[in-house]
Amino acid sequence: MNGIVNVELWEPAPTMMFPGVKAFLRQYQARAAAAGVDPLGYFLPPFAYAELQILGEAVAATKSLDDGVLARYLHGHAFRTIVGDIAFGADGEWTKARPLWVQYHGIKGHDLAQFKEPKTVTILAPPQYKTGDLIYPYTKARR
Repeated sequence: MNGIVNVELWEPAPTMMFPGVKAFLRQYQARAAAAGVDPLGYFLPPFAYAELQILGEAVAATKSLDDGVLARYLHGHAFRTIVGDIAFGADGEWTKARPLWVQYHGIKGHDLAQFKEPKTVTILAPPQYKTGDLIYPYTKARR
């Protein structure tokens, strides 16, 4: 994986440490380990939880389960979640793109623990979460 550029949703980098995300991951990782699945839980679980935070807030605020009522609320409010602030435009898309472009580097062997800290992955974009620059040419990143 050294040198590979990929899209991720969350990484354990200082720029991604929003309130509640570490506590969520501790609990998720313990349950996942007991079930023998998804030992890191970085890709989808934080966003799945954030989606429920958003929906829960919308239902509580509107006191409704009506799709139209919830959609209007979702399109008109920003939400503080464990993956940061999220807002939706009139078309339902995020107002700011959230996928992360990352590059893996310095990976040695098969030890999963090396992915629990940001030492083997650099966030390249978007700028507000960036932790470093692309290593290129590709052969330099493979070392």
